[in-house]
Amino acid sequence: MDLIELLAQELGQSVRFVENVVRLLDEGNTIPFIARYRKEQHGGMDDTTLRTLEERLTYLRNLDKRRQEVKGAIENQGKLTEALASAIDAAATLTEVEDLYRPYKQKRRTRATVAREKGLEPLAALLFAQERTCPDPVQAAQAYLDPEKGVETVADALQGANDIIAEQISDDAAIRKTLRELIVKKGRLVSRAAVEEDSVYRLYYAFEQPVSRLQGHQILAINRGEREGKLSVTVLTERALALPALCRAVVRPGSAAMEFIRTAAEDAYDRLLYPSLEREVRALLTEQAGEGAIRNFALNLRPLLMQPPVKGRVTMGLDPGYRNGCKVAVVDGTGKVLDTAVVYPTYGTRQMQQAIETLSQLIRKHGVEHIAIGNGTASRETEQMAVELIRAVGGDVSYMIVSEAGASVYSASELAAEEFPDYDVNLRSAVSIARRLQDPLAELVKIDPKAIGVGQYQHDCPQKQLDEALDGVVEDCVNAVGVDLNTASAPLLRRVAGLNAATAKNIVAYREENGAFTTRRQILKVPKLGPKAYEQCAGFLRVSESSNVLDNTAVHPESYGAAEKLLTLCGCTMEDVRSGRLPDLKARIDDLGAEQAALLCGVGVPTLLDVAAELQKPGRDPRDELPKPILRTDVLSIADLKPGMELTGTVRNVIDFGAFVDIGVHQDGLVHISQICSKFIKHPSEVLSVGDVVTVWVLEVDEQKKRISLTMKAP
Repeated sequence: MDLIELLAQELGQSVRFVENVVRLLDEGNTIPFIARYRKEQHGGMDDTTLRTLEERLTYLRNLDKRRQEVKGAIENQGKLTEALASAIDAAATLTEVEDLYRPYKQKRRTRATVAREKGLEPLAALLFAQERTCPDPVQAAQAYLDPEKGVETVADALQGANDIIAEQISDDAAIRKTLRELIVKKGRLVSRAAVEEDSVYRLYYAFEQPVSRLQGHQILAINRGEREGKLSVTVLTERALALPALCRAVVRPGSAAMEFIRTAAEDAYDRLLYPSLEREVRALLTEQAGEGAIRNFALNLRPLLMQPPVKGRVTMGLDPGYRNGCKVAVVDGTGKVLDTAVVYPTYGTRQMQQAIETLSQLIRKHGVEHIAIGNGTASRETEQMAVELIRAVGGDVSYMIVSEAGASVYSASELAAEEFPDYDVNLRSAVSIARRLQDPLAELVKIDPKAIGVGQYQHDCPQKQLDEALDGVVEDCVNAVGVDLNTASAPLLRRVAGLNAATAKNIVAYREENGAFTTRRQILKVPKLGPKAYEQCAGFLRVSESSNVLDNTAVHPESYGAAEKLLTLCGCTMEDVRSGRLPDLKARIDDLGAEQAALLCGVGVPTLLDVAAELQKPGRDPRDELPKPILRTDVLSIADLKPGMELTGTVRNVIDFGAFVDIGVHQDGLVHISQICSKFIKHPSEVLSVGDVVTVWVLEVDEQKKRISLTMKAP
């Protein structure tokens, strides 16, 4: 089976579509561009499927490259047989390839190496063959005594032969595969306390779980505890299960050397095989747990970035704090800073009143409609102050608790210094918090996705893979929404398909020097932005100032002609698009016949339907169709919560064992996976996403430990 067929089988896609995608990727096209503008060629795969295909394509190509390297290395030793070459070509994973290469790999000096230097390899081969005519091992060893080489006794000769045979057994690919699978199926991971004091790893001080049932978060927690010296960890497998399987593979009943080989097999298992396979299984578990954590992080990041914006509203951002006070920034509907201040509501009653008076003046002066409060230190006290503030100004203002994860990282960054050179680091974070309510995506792209904090054990994951996965999510989100070419920051522009940090900065520099862009094609004048980059990025850029209304839609310039033909077929004009007076174009296409209409317009049916949808709502933001965020005017405390109380909340984080929900109390409540729904689910992400607005009921409240247990199952 060739690479294309294998990918098609794995993904459940047509061979033709997979072949097209591979060709498009090889031609340098980006995933967002392929997903949006090449639907006829990939059959409607979404960006997630396309990224999975790209990832598997890279893995399979690396696998094939490694196969060739291994075959070349063995051939250089003059030991490559047709059977071995076929086995290497048939290996489905890098692990299998390395197992086959193991006997031929250059090794450090081992006991078997020493035995071979003493001339004992023929003895080992004679005994390991276990022929019927094979002499007794003691008799066979007599012929290999050589005091000059250090083989003075029969015991020396047999020990050397044992060492050689044990290494051969441990290097056998089939044996390693069998025992590895046995450990994964029947093994148990055991964790014990390595210290006497209490720690966050107390759950794992006396922990034992079958390897097959371990959860990713357990593996990563145990690994971290082991690294920090708090835990002692091992993988146990019943020796009585493994040895019979091993002996069946290498021992031939009836041979005089049978018991000798059995002993060598036991030595191979205890000394070489099991320690090596235990490390491999631990590495495999860690790899799988890391992949799961990365997948979970990406699942959480997408809805967080795609939270509905609260556009066009004057917003006050509050960055709470004790010692340095609460930092305040007021921004207009476009995110421009109007005013800043610092108040000290936690210093005492008098300072609280002064803070309310100061903020009331700012609200009235600038017409503030919403308040965004960071959820960090002192946010509880700041939220209580905000409620009193809202009452003081007459109640026409609402507030929302906003995650400030990464705000401090952004505030101290070079980018923030460029944006706000005249503002203190702390005031920059207040601006960021205000803008996060207005447009979460535009603000969060300025921060390393890892700093946004919607994952678990992210620092224990392979960082390169994590960065690639999260960057892919950010790229998909930015391109799904589209970017205003005349207002977007460089960090936002660089996430557009086909652009990079350099071209994004060049676009901003060109805009500052020459004024606003008036057409999409004008970006071809930007230095270092050529035709290929234009092809990839044009459809994701919006120019509302353009005289051509299509420049403010997701219609790609290559399809402008098709859009004009469609309007003509439907008896409409561009003016109808601009004024929003279009009839239902989808219904018109159905009347004409989709295939016929597509043929007349010179595009495929999927592209035609996308063009029609864009013409119906030029400049639309897909996030506007999502449920709006919850804005509050009052506050609950944990003391107000009673079992059975019904509340509405926002999902803040989805993890392996449940979801954390903001219910308007400073402490998020946990909905355990068993309390999410009545049916069985493997992972909370099957039902919940970050940003979902959900109805929950209080199960249990522990004020001392600040723990709130919630359920989504109606009582």
